[in-house]
Amino acid sequence: MLRSVEALEDYAIRAADGDIGLVKDFFFDDKSWTVRYLIVETGSWLSHRQVLISPMSVGHTDWVERVIPVTITKAQVQDSPLIDARGPISRQHEADYLAYYGYPDYWGGVGTWGETVGPTLLAQDGAGERDALAAVNAETFRLRRCELIARYRIHASDGDIGHVESFLMDMETWTLRYVIVNTSNWWLGHRAAIPVVLIAGVDWPNAKVSVRLSRDAVKTAPHYNPAPEMDRTYEAAIHTHYGCQPYWIHEDAVGGPDSMWPTPSPARV
Repeated sequence: MLRSVEALEDYAIRAADGDIGLVKDFFFDDKSWTVRYLIVETGSWLSHRQVLISPMSVGHTDWVERVIPVTITKAQVQDSPLIDARGPISRQHEADYLAYYGYPDYWGGVGTWGETVGPTLLAQDGAGERDALAAVNAETFRLRRCELIARYRIHASDGDIGHVESFLMDMETWTLRYVIVNTSNWWLGHRAAIPVVLIAGVDWPNAKVSVRLSRDAVKTAPHYNPAPEMDRTYEAAIHTHYGCQPYWIHEDAVGGPDSMWPTPSPARV
């Protein structure tokens, strides 16, 4: 199931002993484009402190009531390590946070989440033995806030094509599957969903996302409508248009996004 990250804003985070707060943003890592933490505004009960909630603690979302249940308690959140949600977040802070909740490190393995593709499966594995030195010295992934990349310019192989409007997230793996591009500053009234595997790179200092596509490929792409839920038929049409393998075919049991970068069709580059 895919959901827009901005549509999840202000969903209530509900523990067994009461509401923790409201979702305000997400941290994703810029290697696998997977959301690692929800940024939650706690409200007056915790002096409006912003805290991080790992998807490993998330249950089944109630879409009607706009509630995301979690397995942790308010007491745990209150005593959790202090982390500046404005970022950046060091790997040491992440290691301390995960150890506090008894969660395993997600970066140790061949999958998106350890040896698995989803946070729920990883959480079930338990923390196990930790190598503190490895946790600190592991490859440094920069965690980025989704809201900070919104409005970044999108640059195709032959020029700018618009700006980042949002992302569509896979609610099972918490991977960002598509970047939603608004072309209004180039081609009026068009929105397109571009698979994140077609992102060639991000120039963070200059707020620019480069994609492995031509301007015409984006201009003629299926129009993105946020109203209906994106179904597999529409997703297949997107991947066919861009000439890349669908993620649900290309990913193996433990591969995750790190193993699914395709070679775009020459006609689309």
